[in-house]
This record gives sequence, structure tokens and C-alpha cells, in this order.
Amino acid sequence: MSLEKQNKTKFLLSKVPEVTIFFWIIKVLCTTVGETFSDFLNVNVGLGLINTTIIMGIVFIIVAYLQFRATRYIPGIYWVTVVVISVFGTLVTDNLTDGLGVPLEISTIVFAVLLGLTFLFWYLSEKTLSIHSIYTSKREAFYWLTILFTFALGTAVGDLYSEQLGLGYLGTGIAIAIIIGCVFLAYKFLKLDSVLSFWVAYIFTRPLGACLGDYLSQPKKYGGLGLGTVVTSLIFLIAILAIIVYLSVTKCDTTPKAEKISSKEINRKNKGVLAQIIGVLCIFLVVGTGSYFWLNNNIGGSEATQVTLTGQLTDFINTETDILNSVDSKDFTIAKTKANDLESAWDNSAAQLKKIDKTTWNKIDGTIDEVLSTVRSRNADKNKCITAINNSLDVLNESNK
Repeated sequence: MSLEKQNKTKFLLSKVPEVTIFFWIIKVLCTTVGETFSDFLNVNVGLGLINTTIIMGIVFIIVAYLQFRATRYIPGIYWVTVVVISVFGTLVTDNLTDGLGVPLEISTIVFAVLLGLTFLFWYLSEKTLSIHSIYTSKREAFYWLTILFTFALGTAVGDLYSEQLGLGYLGTGIAIAIIIGCVFLAYKFLKLDSVLSFWVAYIFTRPLGACLGDYLSQPKKYGGLGLGTVVTSLIFLIAILAIIVYLSVTKCDTTPKAEKISSKEINRKNKGVLAQIIGVLCIFLVVGTGSYFWLNNNIGGSEATQVTLTGQLTDFINTETDILNSVDSKDFTIAKTKANDLESAWDNSAAQLKKIDKTTWNKIDGTIDEVLSTVRSRNADKNKCITAINNSLDVLNESNK
């Protein structure tokens, strides 16, 4: 069999789709769902962070098994796997941040290193990072591990800039959209390597989708559009389903293209690509580090000059008191609604308050997490809720003096 025919056969058995406009649209939709649906299960359904992670971990194993069992690219299985891995990747970061108290800066660095190592070992093993070469189980394993780390990294970066550094969901989303636009222009006019361009854009669509999800779902008074996680998740899930059906019928993302399967691309040894990679990494390192310190130094404006949290916590005390009254009267519906308000307000104030007194903020944050966890539990226990709220109120009142 000729090399051309072998390459064509390999491409026809590829486990990933063609990179068309539909690829990027559905990718952003999937990442948005990853943000809102994890919040929906955790908060609205009341499963809690740990239970949600366990359930989605099991679902991820099931869909990954189906994806690996498939002998070709099947739109339904592939994109369901992307949706599930986006939810699971989001939960991995959320567990580190909310469950274990790992700073977002550390999560960002760790996942960036893990992603970089995955790319390195993938290339050393297969001599290519092109998604058009995914026709063996080994390459597919590298591919999905890379996808998982891109979602976890994207979640950490998005939360770091939008919440902790106070840039906001819309501001962070616009900044990331500009970055992706610059990558496209560099690919189009400056001959930036196609594989490098793809992975940079792929990584940044994660925080773009997350910011879009937060912007649509968060209450208006906290900088969102107030659609809620349920409505936002439904809108995007329906859109994803519609596109999957369209792709399954038209097969417009499975048509092989000869230039994308040539041995030259699969076995690229262009030394210029390494220089481009180093250049791109240096740019992101300088811009990312510079913007982090600039935003961090300008958090809160005049409020950042305060040295204590005295007088800054009254609204949170009032909200927790309302939750306590609702729990005491066994009105857990209102209590959970108030808990959502507490979380949104606390997250949106985190940058300013942490800037004033990080140690005290961390202490309060732990008690508020306990309040949210107990009140939102599917079978909320009145006594446990009251204990958690009173403990949190003690800390808040002491810090507010």
C-alpha cells in the first residue's frame, strides 16, 4: 500500500474531528457548560463538591471507555466526552481551591507544568502533537490527558483573574478573546505554526467559556446577567445537542484533507517551531506575570490602604443572620437562596478583602464554605446548619470589630 493510501486510511480512522468553525463553537459551549453544570450539581441539586466530583469522575470513566472503544470519530461520543471532561476538570480545580485551600496561583503553576510535561512526553514518544494524527490508543491517551489539564488550567486562570484579581467575568472574557484573536492573526499573517496555534487557542477557550458561563449565570448585582446556572446550562446543552445532530447528519467535520495527513506534518522536524514555542512561552510568561502583579497591586483602590477588615463585613453578617433565621424556621428553600447570595457576594469581594488581610480572609472563607456546604446539603440538618452559621458569625463579628 502506498504511503498516501496509508495516510488516508489512518486519517479515516482518526478519533477527533476536523478543526472547523463548528469545532470552536462547540468547544466554547462545552467549556461554558463545564462551569455552569458543575455549579448546578454542586449548588442547585445540593450534591456538594465531593459528591459531585465522585459522580462526574465515574461518568468520565464511562464516556472515556466508550470513546476509546470507538474505532473512528463519532460526534455524539466525542463531544459528550468533552462536556464531561470539562465538568470534571473544573471540579478538580474547585476541589483544590475550595476543598483543600490551595491558592489559585499554585494551581495555575502546577497545571501549567503538568500540561507542559504532557506535551513534552507526547512529542518525545510520537514526534508530533497534531490532533490529525490521533489514530492509536497511545496518542489518544496523550490527547485526552492534555484536554483534562487544559480544562483544569483554564479554570484556575479564569478564576484567578476574574475573581481573585478583580478583573471580573466580562473583563477577563474580553482579555482572553483578544489573546485568541492575536493568536489567529499570528497564524494567518506571521506564519505561526498551526499545531502551536491550535493548542494555544484551545487552552484559552477554557477560561473564555468559563467567564462566559459565569457572566451569564451570576446575579446582575455581582456583574452577571442573572440567568442562573440552570437556564444557562440548558441553553448551552441544547445548542451543543443541535450542533452534534447537525455534524452527525452532514459529516462536515469528518471529511479527510490530504494536506493535513502528509508525512511532512506528522513527522515535522522544523527547528523554527521550537523557536516559536520558546517565543510564545516567553511572551505569556512576561505578560501573565506582569498583569498579575499590576492587577494585584491595584486591587480595591483606596480600600486597599486599610490594614484591618473592621466595618467591611457587615453585609455578610446580615446575610448569614438571614440564613440563620430561615434555617431556624425550617425554610431551607429561602436559606439556600440566601446561601447563593452569600457565595456570590463573598467571591466578588474576595479580591479587596484578601488584599486587606489575607490571613483573616482565609479563616472566614473556611467558615463560609462550611455554611454553604451544610445549608445546601440535599438532606440539610437543622442543628448542623445552625452550628456552622453560628461559628461563622462568631468569626465575622470578631473580625468586623
